[in-house]
Amino acid sequence: MVKCLTMLLGLFVMVNTSNAQQSENSFKIGGAVRFNLMNKSWVENKTQPEMTWDTWRLNVDGSQGGIDFSFEYRFYPTFDTHFIHHGYLGYGLSDDLYMKLGVVQVPFGISKFASHSWWFQGQYYFGLEDDYDMGIKFDYAGIDKLDLNFAYFRQAEPEGPSAGGVTYGNAGAGRYSYDITPGSVMIDGETVQASIRELNQFNLRAAYHLSQALEVGASAQVGGIYNSIHNESEWSTAVAAHLVADWGKGWNFKGSWISHNYKAKADDGRVLDIVPMGAYGSSYGVMAKANTYAAGIAKTVKTDFGPIKSLQFYVDYTYVDKTKADFEDMQHLVPGVLISAGPVYTYVDYAMGKNQPWLNSSFGKGLGAGDPNAEWNKRFNVNIGYYF
Repeated sequence: MVKCLTMLLGLFVMVNTSNAQQSENSFKIGGAVRFNLMNKSWVENKTQPEMTWDTWRLNVDGSQGGIDFSFEYRFYPTFDTHFIHHGYLGYGLSDDLYMKLGVVQVPFGISKFASHSWWFQGQYYFGLEDDYDMGIKFDYAGIDKLDLNFAYFRQAEPEGPSAGGVTYGNAGAGRYSYDITPGSVMIDGETVQASIRELNQFNLRAAYHLSQALEVGASAQVGGIYNSIHNESEWSTAVAAHLVADWGKGWNFKGSWISHNYKAKADDGRVLDIVPMGAYGSSYGVMAKANTYAAGIAKTVKTDFGPIKSLQFYVDYTYVDKTKADFEDMQHLVPGVLISAGPVYTYVDYAMGKNQPWLNSSFGKGLGAGDPNAEWNKRFNVNIGYYF
């Protein structure tokens, strides 16, 4: 595996520049500041509604000598954590082949997002939407109407600080996208330790454009879940099919099906039905196997209300069908509107979830065994972001 990565790095350095795309030298610094206003249905006290500082971020993008660079670092005061979002070197090996080396988005499912809302679709919460890892990625566009992406990731992206770290079982959870992290899970009422993490992952994604307005695609992912106690990996898999369509005046549809199997073992050797995953400084348990169905529809309307130039109305829905018979399924429904006004983007969402980990009176519970008596929890959320 190391030899393969070394060869790819050598290709990056030694490629014939006469055949590569050359970018003009440039350098840009940007970022964003975002705030949240929220009201949770499961909280009954005078603190509701509440306003929080969601995030602030720093972006640096540039190009010099034909080599591109992109970097983003995020700070989340509410969660007491900060971490890299992405950071890579990019190079055009030819007119049809572009390489990214570093922390890049995993090519899987609908790109760049499977969702319309601020909340993502349900698969984000177990690492299969807008995921970022550390490795090398190639984008190939040399076949008419077909885009191919293939990648190798040695490991998950570097993590920042987490809420309490090992003391509270959140080791490795300071990150943007959900990844498998060391932690503990419940098996038949017993707390079991799992010293596991992601290692050596391969991805392949194909998207075929039937027309400019209609895309169909398929993705495959296989990677190791390494247990440091046993010094060995189990091979996990995920596959996906997707459809993206635009029609009429401003209509858009995104639909996907995903099947995953996070095959992993606990420190005592037992196969895990629930694996620990973490992001934003905290960890929770996620079902090892499931089929996920997600669909979203949106309508964009051009406007001229002062600085407001467009409104996008949408409804996103996810159903997670957990494979284990006595696990309770998860549902996620988010109607809302995106208000675009120059550099300010405002998401107004009424998020509803049943066994959804972030729409839960006990944070994180829902994607594991779930609650058979779970109710539809609701959160009215306004996210206001200024991007520069």
